[in-house]
Amino acid sequence: MAKFDIAIIGGGILGTAISYWLSALSGVRVCVLEKEVSVAAHASGRNTGVVHSPFYLDPQKKKKIAAASLISHSMWKKLASNGNIPWNECGTIEVALDEAQHKSLEKYVRWGQQNGIPDSELKLLDASGVSTMEPNVKCHSGLYCTRDVSTDFGALTYELYRISEDAGTKFVFGKAATKITASADNVVISLSDQSNIECDFMINCAGGHSLDIAKKIGLGISYTALHFRGEYWVADKQHANLVNTNIYSVAKFQNFPFLDPHWIKKANGQTEIGPNAVPVSDAEAYSGYIGSVPKTLSKLKEILSGNAAKLLVNQEFLSLVSKEWKSSLSKSAMVNRVKEFIPAISPSHFTKKGTAGIRSPIVANDGKFVSEILEFESENSLHIINYNSPGATGAPAYAASLVDAMQQKGLIKITSKNTIWDYSKIIENMP
Repeated sequence: MAKFDIAIIGGGILGTAISYWLSALSGVRVCVLEKEVSVAAHASGRNTGVVHSPFYLDPQKKKKIAAASLISHSMWKKLASNGNIPWNECGTIEVALDEAQHKSLEKYVRWGQQNGIPDSELKLLDASGVSTMEPNVKCHSGLYCTRDVSTDFGALTYELYRISEDAGTKFVFGKAATKITASADNVVISLSDQSNIECDFMINCAGGHSLDIAKKIGLGISYTALHFRGEYWVADKQHANLVNTNIYSVAKFQNFPFLDPHWIKKANGQTEIGPNAVPVSDAEAYSGYIGSVPKTLSKLKEILSGNAAKLLVNQEFLSLVSKEWKSSLSKSAMVNRVKEFIPAISPSHFTKKGTAGIRSPIVANDGKFVSEILEFESENSLHIINYNSPGATGAPAYAASLVDAMQQKGLIKITSKNTIWDYSKIIENMP
């Protein structure tokens, strides 16, 4: 049985970042267990690649991820430069379609200031100001953030994997965690090839599967994970430059953790519209609607017998789901949602689907979606749950803060600070 000081389940952007900090700072024996054959196989590599600025994050409820997102911007820029990874400083305009949505933009300006975004990088525009910047965008008003960047988080995660492995991390690919046995002395993780990993401490960063893993050792029992697929359409080349800035719109259903479809300038040169939020049975249902029949039935049973059942009588949620289903079944329905602020586009401009991703928000026992990241702990494990957007943006600074907390609890001892980023400065600026 292989033995490590710390085992991390999940080779996504957060698990890989944590592994880098642990190996580079403390020299402990670290392994990352990833059931796929490479890092960033799921959410970390199947997103729009936008480095978000935290103007839309509540500075009280989401203080930590807001700070991590702000700090991580320059960290990603440095890593992108080192790895020759695309870094397109295209900016974002969040548009309001009426006066009520404009009030949200005014609130975002205040939030952005409280979250540390410089005034020079955040500007509220009226309709003519937006039109001057982007003639094909029609709206009531807009909030222009110059900081937002399009990059490739999959490539950034791979670069982190490379330097983490150089620092001493052992990556184990192609093996899923099937059973976890925790005792007072250690944690034993049984893998799908019948082998076992023993560790003193386990960190669960398994994304859409993280709640399921936490429940294996009795944590998070009162919570339910739902899965929503976000689908995209790619603009044909001759129409891709109708607008040259990322365009988001104020979400119409603000009580739920979903965005309305937007216009994205990706780092690979493509322009896409999306996403919707289509309910699916599991965290990897990237196509189709039923997926695995056993998984679908299991998830349906979990929903009907648990917290999420309360959503089935929530009329606002049912209205949202109906709208999302329609935009999945009909390309025109998706395009028409974007036409509200880019009227020049047409369904005929989009002939290829983009890369779908899955978001797995958590529902609490009151039947409401949890907005914050959840950190569950046991004596010898840490579980990061509900780590959704802007999780990729904030991953390196957020990971550093988790490692700092481990040091303060005596779980590790920092023996070196020879890292690609200034660890001490990051920790000083994290709440």
